[in-house]
Amino acid sequence: MSDFNYGGTDEESAEIKNLNAEVLENTDNFENWEKLVRAAETLEGGLNRNSSPQAIATTRDAYDRFLAKFPLLFGYWKKYADLEFSIAGTEAAEMVFERGVASIATSVDLWTDYCSFKVETSHDPDVIRELFERGASSVGLDFLAHPFWDKFLEFEDRLEAQDRIFAILSRVIKIPMHQYARYFERFRQLAHARPLQELIPDEQLLQFRSEVEAEIFQTGPKGEQEIEREIRTKIDNFHLESFTRTQTETTKRWTYESEVKRPYFHVTELDPQQLANWRKYLDFEESEGDYTRSVFLYERCLVTCAFYDEFWFRYARWMSAQDGKQEEVRNIYQRASTLYVPISRPGIRLQYAYFEEMSDRVDVARDIHSAILDRMPGHVETILSWSNLERRQVGLEAAIDVFKSQIDLPMVDLFSKAAFVVEWAILLWKIQGSVDEARQVFQKNQQWYLQSRHFWANYFEFELNQPTNLKTEAEHYARIKKIYNDMIQQSRMTLATRKDLSNYFLSYLQQRGTKEAMKEFLQVDRELNGPVSIRPANPKGGSQKGLENGHGAGEIDEATLRRGEVQYSTYFQQHGDLPLNAQGLSTFH
Repeated sequence: MSDFNYGGTDEESAEIKNLNAEVLENTDNFENWEKLVRAAETLEGGLNRNSSPQAIATTRDAYDRFLAKFPLLFGYWKKYADLEFSIAGTEAAEMVFERGVASIATSVDLWTDYCSFKVETSHDPDVIRELFERGASSVGLDFLAHPFWDKFLEFEDRLEAQDRIFAILSRVIKIPMHQYARYFERFRQLAHARPLQELIPDEQLLQFRSEVEAEIFQTGPKGEQEIEREIRTKIDNFHLESFTRTQTETTKRWTYESEVKRPYFHVTELDPQQLANWRKYLDFEESEGDYTRSVFLYERCLVTCAFYDEFWFRYARWMSAQDGKQEEVRNIYQRASTLYVPISRPGIRLQYAYFEEMSDRVDVARDIHSAILDRMPGHVETILSWSNLERRQVGLEAAIDVFKSQIDLPMVDLFSKAAFVVEWAILLWKIQGSVDEARQVFQKNQQWYLQSRHFWANYFEFELNQPTNLKTEAEHYARIKKIYNDMIQQSRMTLATRKDLSNYFLSYLQQRGTKEAMKEFLQVDRELNGPVSIRPANPKGGSQKGLENGHGAGEIDEATLRRGEVQYSTYFQQHGDLPLNAQGLSTFH
């Protein structure tokens, strides 16, 4: 029997408990969430006003947590609203609908359902009309918005509000959408019975009347009915021109719309063709130069592609290029960071931090870094970013203190610490201009990072980049040779990695060595690349003939060796046209 009763029978309650545990174990598993919601809403044979408080609370909790995790699932908002209507009535259902349209404002289906619900449950036409207008501003431009517009027209039809119907159609016929021709035919039919003043703007009507009167002056007098008929003919032609423009705009978009195979959100990945189509569609809409339509298409795209940070980056960059849109840019970053892009890919969050730093909100930028590290302690790229923030805003010592504090933390792994030591030395070298202090950081720390390829590669590069002359080249050679010897004799990396790093020394001998350099070059080459039978004894014990899988038996496990070979880089270095991983998502360290 369960410790806590979730409602229903003991068996049902126990099932809910188990499903809750599965969800908590892996909150990203969509199927477990679905099972939990289904099990909750079927408690006690299905929820209604007479269900137990425990069953109602359990179901609400399941829906609330599920939709907080996946807020773009419009169908579940509708189901939740229906459930609340059956349990608690109209007001409770409306609150769910409001949460839903706030979470997914571009959902034609959800707005249509909400407005339909309002029509059936409210007796105030003005209140209903106000909701329809909100929906029109949110989804009216959608290429497939006809279910919403049909519902709006149906509502006004019930009230026999012909003037309002005509006003709605006057708006709709200018929108490129799937069923544009159907709306125009109805508009044209109604236009015959509407007063001239409703058909076109006053200045246009005056122009047409003037043209007709000028023609009459040439042909002779006509009655008022005849004059109106000729004005209506001109207005009809004017509307036909408008129809042609809408037809042209619709045709332009048809190619892209026909390739949108999944216009809604789901956790499964999109195929490359779908992603490519969204990129091309955004390129097109941006080139058209209509800010409102471009924003709407981005919002649509980011329902379907919510987990693809490339589109959040693109939206933020595009918006930042528009005048006076700083708050809009901030909103894009906040939505991406708090709701959609997994924290395991922190690039968008770091970009958000740079935006806030640019906006003189340095404390917010620090908080963003802290939030990432709270979930990903020791994350190299984030700590490098944080250190550089402190260097820019406070000074070099503050930047170095960030690295020192991370190196002292027990939960930060050895390989991350190696990266921090490297960056610490680079700051001393390139920012403070102190080569000696930077060299000391490398020398004093090499004993701790014998497994880190990143440490040794940067140590080589540091010394190779120091300027020399004929007088100091011998001292320079001695330093390079010592790094090579220490790396070969003391490091605990695979033989393949040591061979690779040895290329630093071999290149040095070729490019800067003395007359005797090729003798040493060939000796190193023989020892590293010659057959097993001529290799020298392995400094770590035993002959190199006995190396297994490229490293000494019993030295370090394979997983540790692989981690030691990580090469760190920043997200913007990798954010170009990279291949996508299995989920179609750019991979970041």
